[in-house]
Amino acid sequence: MDTHPENTIPAFQRAIQLGAHMIEFDVQFTRDSALVIIHDETVDRTTNGSGRVADLTLADIRQLDAGVKKGRPHTRIPTLEETLAIMPRNVWLNCHLKGGAEVGRAVARYLVTTDRLHQTFLACSQDAARGARAVHPSILICNSDGRNRTDNQAYARATVDQKAHFIQLLSESSAGRPAALALLKQHGIRINYFYAKTPDQLAGLWQAGADFILVNELETFQDATRQAGIMPWKPQF
Repeated sequence: MDTHPENTIPAFQRAIQLGAHMIEFDVQFTRDSALVIIHDETVDRTTNGSGRVADLTLADIRQLDAGVKKGRPHTRIPTLEETLAIMPRNVWLNCHLKGGAEVGRAVARYLVTTDRLHQTFLACSQDAARGARAVHPSILICNSDGRNRTDNQAYARATVDQKAHFIQLLSESSAGRPAALALLKQHGIRINYFYAKTPDQLAGLWQAGADFILVNELETFQDATRQAGIMPWKPQF
């Protein structure tokens, strides 16, 4: 959310308060194999620190301020454990994995332990998906392999071939979209769009057949979602 530091507990809590149906976050390993919630390979853009996440320990991460650049100082980078602890049980969790099979296995194990498999899907590479499926074969997967993402039809075919449950199409890539959507619908694959920048774009993506549309600032789109018959979700904990 643009009004809150990305990938932080305050941002997630605000999304829950506004009735989001799905919440996206990014997971990667620290140097000492803690699972933390941050998008970039480095901490430079979103915190007051510098360096690669993979080179920092959890203790190092704990010292960083992830809110100071958004005018919300003293906001920390959360762990996966802390993030899941505040999530409702009835909201989709769009969990993007940064890494390969090892992070796939680790996140899948934690989802099994915390009974979150019913609501979480892993947006990840094929390697990470294989790692996750080795832990739990029916874990929900979103094909986020980057090789075909600008070619809607090739991306849809690859998603079907990989037996993924979700796809995350790029909203700016429209070539071949109708055929891709038809194939995805035929195979029961849920369609996410990344992402809508305006209410008009949101309405167009709904009409194109999206199941979920990612937005950065939920307040801006609430009138448009209501007009489409989509009401704020009531969280259940």
